[in-house]
Parts: sequence; structure tokens; C-alpha cells
Amino acid sequence: MKRAAVAAALVLGLAASVLVAAPASADNIRDSEYWLADYGVQKAWATTRGAGVTIAVIDTGVDGSHPDLIGTVIGGTDVSGVGSSNGQTPIGNDSQHGTMVASLLAGHGHGIGDGILGVAPESKILSVSVGFGVGSVGSDDQIARAVRWSVDHGADIINMSLTRNTLDWPPSWDDAFLYAMNRGVIVVAAAGNRGSGTTEVGAPATMPGVVVVAGVDQNGTASFDASSQGITLSVSAPSEGLVGAAPGGGYYSWSGTSGATPLVAGVLALIKASHPTLSAGNLVNRLTATARSRGNSIVYGRGLFDASAAVSAIVPSVKTNPADELKDWIRLNRRAVATAEPLPTSTSTRAPGPKVIEPTVIAAPVSPFGRVLPAVGDLRDIGLPLVVYAVFATLLILVLRSIFRDTIRLKHGGQFRESRGSRRRP
Repeated sequence: MKRAAVAAALVLGLAASVLVAAPASADNIRDSEYWLADYGVQKAWATTRGAGVTIAVIDTGVDGSHPDLIGTVIGGTDVSGVGSSNGQTPIGNDSQHGTMVASLLAGHGHGIGDGILGVAPESKILSVSVGFGVGSVGSDDQIARAVRWSVDHGADIINMSLTRNTLDWPPSWDDAFLYAMNRGVIVVAAAGNRGSGTTEVGAPATMPGVVVVAGVDQNGTASFDASSQGITLSVSAPSEGLVGAAPGGGYYSWSGTSGATPLVAGVLALIKASHPTLSAGNLVNRLTATARSRGNSIVYGRGLFDASAAVSAIVPSVKTNPADELKDWIRLNRRAVATAEPLPTSTSTRAPGPKVIEPTVIAAPVSPFGRVLPAVGDLRDIGLPLVVYAVFATLLILVLRSIFRDTIRLKHGGQFRESRGSRRRP
């Protein structure tokens, strides 16, 4: 039965298109994890399994009592007002979502060869439960609070398998995400899925500095239903034929970039564990620089992740900083915020349902290459100085030309004439 994630009252919802078939049996779970071998994860484990890295899962809550996650969830909170204080009580219409995400990220299996192995099975998880369309706090405010809490409680990486389904985001996210990036915390977000109504990536996947994950099928080809496209994509990961741990025990088969995202967050945990002194920009660069290119960046980003190469390859260092990218966007796009009305926020506790919003400040799609056309503010701040410089340069050229011609005349005894238009006397 197909259970598409429904957007919350403020068009904020899970990025998964969950295909819940018959619950998967434990004895074939490990064999279903094709990405462990195909994407270099098992080879990367020869170097590290992610020990010492903490990932915050901002989702519907993670059931830390599942056999594959016992001892993995080391802390948590609830920002919705309807969950438990430790963030481990699954909430919402897709309450199983957070536990499935966490298992692909840091599941350690159980017994002899049973259960799910996450990409970074020795990493630890902070569970931050969010109520999509439920709770006493608006969905946008919940996300901002969740990000800040995660940073303050030791997260190295934040996994966000969700989408706002809009290109824009509220100013409160500017502050919260910049708070994380300024402290070297990497934010990983899902591109969303066409099968769930996300035809193009939405925030937080449109935010500069965020690692954005697209989805592919078992053959490494872009998934039509279980992925979206856009210019902000970073890398691609499997989003079809996935398995996930269910709250209370058991497993589900599912698909969506909600599952692709923790696979990439897990790779970043492996990179962080093996290169603990690298900056956030260089950690992300190792992920993208070693990805296996598939050609079309709007569909695949830099390509399919390669965990082994990301951990072990020689990759030149870079000076890029996710925080700088977001700061530049804020500087260019939030100039009118002081006089504009704030974005509407949701206080509804009704069941989630689609709703169209028209925010005051609408952000254009963010391109890693910058905008093609300048904004009005850019014309004011950049265009006028350029005109002044152009006039000065023209005058300078005319003066230099005059000096040059006078010098030539002196050299030839004043007999110099332009050849153009001259005629030879008979």
C-alpha cells in the first residue's frame, strides 16, 4: 500500500514516498542492502565505521529500543509539544519515518548477521521529534528550534529527510542554519520526491550551504517517483528498494529521498571520523569531489557517492565554507526584511493537509553559480560604480592616444600623417 507523505499546514512535510509492502523479514534484511557493496561502504569500513561522530535526526522521533538501534540514540528532545522529552516517541501520521531514517544511518544490526547495518554503524544519534502539522508550535519554528538544539547538544551532522515544498524559507531558518554552519555542523537535506508531489526541490534543499541528496534506482539511474530535480543537488544516493527499521521492532520496505539522505549523512560521518581535523567545507568537498559523475548535475548533482573514495582518496583542500554561502545569500536577499511583513506561521493542530501560502519575501531558486540577472539592489550597489569606472577608463585611453600620436610626430620630424584617406601626389 502506498503511503505518500502529506505536507503539513505550512507546506512542510516528510520527503519520503513510503512504499509499505509486507513487513520485510529479518533474515533477508542484510541481503537487501545492496548499497553497502555497490557504493563502497563496506570498503570504507576497513578505515572507519563512524565512531566518535554524532548525527542529529530531525524527524518524527527515533525508537531507540529497536534491536538495531539499542545504545545508538544517546540523547534527544521534542520540539512539537506532543512527543516525549527524549525525542524517542514516534509521532505524527508517518510515525515510523524517523526510525527508518535512523536505521539506514546508524543501525548496527543484532545477533549474528540479522537486522540493518547503517552506513555509519558506530556513530551516535540525537533524536529530535518534530510534529508535521501537529503540536503547539508552528512547523517552521519547530525546525528552527530543532536545528539550534542539535548544535547545542553536540551534533556534528544534521539529517533532515523533509521538505517545506516551497523554494523559500522563513528568516528564522536563516539564523538557525547559520548558527549551525558557523559552528562547523553539516546539514544534509532530501531533494524530495515527485511521487509525493514535490516536482522541484524545496527548502531546506534550496538553502545555500546545505548538502542536498537526490535519489536513484538500483541501477544508479535517476528515480522518477522517488526523487526531484534542481540546481542545488549535491550528490545522489539509492532511493528505491530500501529497507528500514520499524518502531517497536520489525522492518519495512520503502523508497524516497528520505532514505537516500541518511545514506549520504552516514558517508559524511565516515569522512568526519577518518579526517577529524578537516573543516566542514573540506568534509563536504571530499564527498562531492569523489562522487561518480552521471553527467546531468540538475538530475544527479556531482554524481553517485563513493564511500570508499570519500574516505581514502587524495583530495586537494578547498577554502569553501557553507556558512559563507548562506551569509552571502542573506546579505543579497534579506534587505527588505526590516520593512516587509513576516512570513505566516502555522499554529494549526488539525490533521495535515495541503495549503497554498504567499510569503512576503519570495526567494528565487538558489544556484551554486550565482544569479544570471542582477537584482535592483545590485544595480544600485554595483552598476553605478561601474559606470564611473567606464567613463574614467575612456578618458584615460583618449589621453594616452593623444600622447602616443604626439610622440610619433616628434620622432618623424613632424611629418607623420595618418595613412587613412591620404593620396599620392602625381
